[in-house]
Amino acid sequence: MKLEIDMIDETGTLTESDEVLIRQILETAATVEGLDGELELSISFVDDQQIQEINREYRGKDAPTDVISFALNEMGEDELDIIDADTPNVLGDIIISIPRTHEQAEEYGHSFHRELGFLVVHGFLHLLGYDHMTEEEEKEMFSRQEDILTAYGLTR
Repeated sequence: MKLEIDMIDETGTLTESDEVLIRQILETAATVEGLDGELELSISFVDDQQIQEINREYRGKDAPTDVISFALNEMGEDELDIIDADTPNVLGDIIISIPRTHEQAEEYGHSFHRELGFLVVHGFLHLLGYDHMTEEEEKEMFSRQEDILTAYGLTR
């Protein structure tokens, strides 16, 4: 498996260790999810105003949020097997609010890295077609998130 990550920090606040964490946790997530071949995604880090504009424009919600994902090809498990191994699978885009990440880390009583890892994995799972619209979907998605964070070693 090869994972190409286009990382854009529009806040100018991420450190090298933040970027290493993001890359490693995405690789762990792809491995835990059993993905193979060439994968690509972009992940942008923005402020609350930027994410509020995106949330308003694309989701009709005029409020800042923590993470938004735009899947380019939502797939079920069966479809993952038929992708041509020579063609990169472009998963989509993840957008994360850095101020919201700091606020939630403090609110939940854990580190910035724990919250950042959680939001990265949450966004990544959305790119793979996971959702939390129903109680059953939420249980499955949040269980997968914890599996990935634990596999990486990023626990509460």
